[in-house]
Amino acid sequence: MNSFLSTLVDILSQPAILVALIALIGLLLQRKKLSDTIKGTTKTFVGFLVISAGAGILGVALEPFGAMFQEAFNVSGVVPNNEAIVGLALTEYGTTTALIMFFGMIVNILIARFTRFKYIFLTGHHTLYMACMLAVIMAVAGFSTPALIAAGSVALGIIMALSPAILQPFMRQLTGHDNVALGHFSAVGYAISGLVGKAVKGKKEVVSTEKINFPQGLGFLRDSTVSIALTMAIIYLIVAIFAGPTFIQSELSDGTNFLVFSVIQAGNFAAGVFIILAGVRLVLAEIVPAFQGISTKLVPNSKPALDVPIVFTYAPNAVLIGFFSSFVGGLVSMVVMAFTGSVIILPGVVPHFFTGAAAGVFGNATGGVRGAILGSFVNGIIISFLPVFLMPVLGDLGFANSTFSDADFGVAGIFFGSLANYFGTMAIVISLVVILVLMAIPYKKKAAAKN
Repeated sequence: MNSFLSTLVDILSQPAILVALIALIGLLLQRKKLSDTIKGTTKTFVGFLVISAGAGILGVALEPFGAMFQEAFNVSGVVPNNEAIVGLALTEYGTTTALIMFFGMIVNILIARFTRFKYIFLTGHHTLYMACMLAVIMAVAGFSTPALIAAGSVALGIIMALSPAILQPFMRQLTGHDNVALGHFSAVGYAISGLVGKAVKGKKEVVSTEKINFPQGLGFLRDSTVSIALTMAIIYLIVAIFAGPTFIQSELSDGTNFLVFSVIQAGNFAAGVFIILAGVRLVLAEIVPAFQGISTKLVPNSKPALDVPIVFTYAPNAVLIGFFSSFVGGLVSMVVMAFTGSVIILPGVVPHFFTGAAAGVFGNATGGVRGAILGSFVNGIIISFLPVFLMPVLGDLGFANSTFSDADFGVAGIFFGSLANYFGTMAIVISLVVILVLMAIPYKKKAAAKN
């Protein structure tokens, strides 16, 4: 049984396999030629592996930056990191996490089939993380194992449908169509960034981050790969100088000169972004047409909700601006926490990059440069303070030196955890029933008024 569950988790948590299977089913339902089916499935599979490879390179480049930053400015506290906290939790909640993940995906498909929320969440690793958090919260709430799995699965299925739905109006504005959704559990932060962009755009024509006018001599900065590499090199070198050569060369670089090491990491960062963008183009070219089979045959009008890098191609400059602005928001939040005496949430570089970058893209779509800067800054504040309120509802896991990082984890965890703390397990059950009923109510647009 444990071996089966372990295999199930391995399959369902791998986006490349999961999305390739979805593409295969979609192509088979459309009765495509064997050659087209093989090509579409394979390119989707490889495309997601390319994205994963780029994300892996980014992670390797960002990890030493976080250590350098803490050493340079002598700060310590809780570092939000989904992978770290899930790794700790799975030792105790592995079985329930796997079952919640499996049945939660079924609930998601049923919601897409029978309600107006036509989103099928395909980001497997985020589904695993959310299933894990829900397993912890439901256990702390006091559910018995069967009830825990049932409540967790329904909650997961609901979140998998609602998260893309919250963001879809901004996705339509960003992409210019309604064919694809975003499947990344930080939709609350992205949507708020989009709203901030709307609020600050002003009456003048919005200037996109992609239309920034560089002086003629700096025209080479229009190339996003060049601008990202140079900008990150400057940031890495500044932090490296403050951290000092002794720490970097003894702890991080294995003896390589600290300045050389910093420049290499900046280059790796730019390479990771370049690879991600290439993988996104490859996947989108295949998964959207393939998904039409599922959309028309199994779940009419459904949309695939894909991982966050799919939005990066729409505004590469906003990606970098969003990262920096979100990180600054994290720094400001850290200072406020230090002065108020609360738990200090350190700005995790990885969550601030991925969520800040996407927040910058959505802020730019609605409010141009100002929207990208301020929207992602607000995102940085959101993902800094939500973990403070999430940690108390995680039981013993709340005392770990890490916690869940992205906005939707905080919102969902605080919601269900607070219900359990104040009203007990029955309040969670009632809330899930009420939400499902509300989701099932058909929505009809108001007819245009006649003249």
